[in-house]
Amino acid sequence: MAEDPDPARLKALEDRLAALKAKEKPASRGMGGIGHGEAAWRMVMELVAGMGLGLAIGYGLDSLFGTKPILMVVFVLLGFAAGIRTMLRTAAELGKQAGSDLGNEKRD
Repeated sequence: MAEDPDPARLKALEDRLAALKAKEKPASRGMGGIGHGEAAWRMVMELVAGMGLGLAIGYGLDSLFGTKPILMVVFVLLGFAAGIRTMLRTAAELGKQAGSDLGNEKRD
């Protein structure tokens, strides 16, 4: 059978591993602690909220003026455009955060 491992060498290896783990930074999460999956859900919810708000405003104005489908369609499209714009802004923030995180890793 193989020889028993040297306890001094094992202890030195454990110390080196612990030092490397302590030196390692945790994985960066973009947008101030928001992970990419959570950011994706945030973008989807922004799109849905924009469309829902447009639907509500359009329906209310259509009921008020008696022009049933026209204003609702217009405001749903405006809400969709606003949601897309917000999604693009969020994606740009994620891209900036990822770029700065990449630059920080290269300096270390």
